[in-house]
Parts: sequence; structure tokens; C-alpha cells
Amino acid sequence: MDRPHTTVVLAVSADGKIADAQRSPARFGSRVDKRHLEAQIAQADGVLLGAGTLRAYGTTLKVTSPDLLEQREQQGKPPQPVQIVCSHSAQIDPQLPFFCQAVPRWLLTTASGAARWHDRPGFDEVLTPMRLDPKRPDPGIDWIVAFQHLAAANLLRLAILGGGKLVASLLSVDLIDELQLTICPLLLGGANAPTPVAGKGFLADVAPHLELLSVQSRGQEVFLHYRLLRSENNV
Repeated sequence: MDRPHTTVVLAVSADGKIADAQRSPARFGSRVDKRHLEAQIAQADGVLLGAGTLRAYGTTLKVTSPDLLEQREQQGKPPQPVQIVCSHSAQIDPQLPFFCQAVPRWLLTTASGAARWHDRPGFDEVLTPMRLDPKRPDPGIDWIVAFQHLAAANLLRLAILGGGKLVASLLSVDLIDELQLTICPLLLGGANAPTPVAGKGFLADVAPHLELLSVQSRGQEVFLHYRLLRSENNV
């Protein structure tokens, strides 16, 4: 594999929002949804999350269920997947509880972002796969190179936990394989409330297409599992 397999895992309101208009931490999923999220994380070698998502929650979700920990052990995996924070600026508060959690932590950033964490504890590894652009003083993250590095490090399955900017960036370079979406029974509204895919968006005739793999209804929530259709398979 030249890149990891990726799955976006998000809880979404019935009107398609991943948080309210104030971008509060999205805690509207049920205990069933949290168990579902933990199960997806337990299958992953690495977890990608944007800095905004980390700032909102302050922590990441660890694998704590005994059966999921045993599953990882049987698969020859460490107890926790690598938590990979993605940020161009790397302006992240080192006092966040995240930095006290017993998880491996990596930072995926630019050269200037890496400079913020030079000789500072917090991340076990800092990656700077940069996209060259002579018009920009600080090139952006080259996601293709980044994913090749992660695959070389044997991180072959990634769970993408948001936010919308990160998902949009990965979609734009065709690096999303699957989506696990939990539809929760509430309406958040708000023109500025974030959605699963941020950025400029896609015109309908060139938008990524999905194949529905499964639908499950549990209590008041609906769990949708999609696969991205590659362009050659779109109809």
C-alpha cells in the first residue's frame, strides 16, 4: 500500500451539522454512538483530527473497552492508535488535557508550525510534508506525501474525526475511502454551523459520489456506512 485506508467517522444532526453555530463540542451522540466511535477507533492504526476539533474537546477518545483492547492485542497492535493532529499553524495550547493522555501523539504541520514545537515536549513525532508553492512563504501540507509517510510507518488504517476543513482537504486530493455517519435526532441549524465537509464545496456534476454499504437504526439514531466511488466508477 502506498497510502493508508481512511474512514471518516462523524456524528451529524438531522440537518447535517457536526456542531452548533458557536462550534461547541458535539456531545449530542448517544452512548451507542460513542461505543460505535470507539469501535472504529479500535480498528485504526492512526487517528487524524484537525486542531480545531482538538481545541473544542481538549482531549481525544481513547480505547478503553476491555473487549476492544483485547481485539487490538490479538491483532498485534498497541493499546492505542497514534493520535495525529493536523494543523498548518500548530497553534495548540500545550496545557490541553490531551497532552496528559496516555496515547502516542504526532503532529502533521508546516515548517513554521513545526518551529512552534521545536524543543517543546508534547508530540512524539512532528511531520512536515510540505507542498512547494513559490507564491507562498510557507508551503502547505502535501497530503499525498504525508500519507505515504504514514503508510511507511505501518499506519495502514486511519480514522478521520474531523473537522470539516480536514475532511474537505482530504477529499480534494481523493484520500477518503469510507464514511461512517451517525444521524442524530436534533436540528441545529445556523448558517455558520460546521458541516462534515467545509471549504469551497463541489459543483454537483463533479461532486464525489458515494455508495451506501449499510444502514442500521439503533434507538433514535441511524448509522450510515458509505464508500467513496472513484471517478472511473461513477455513473
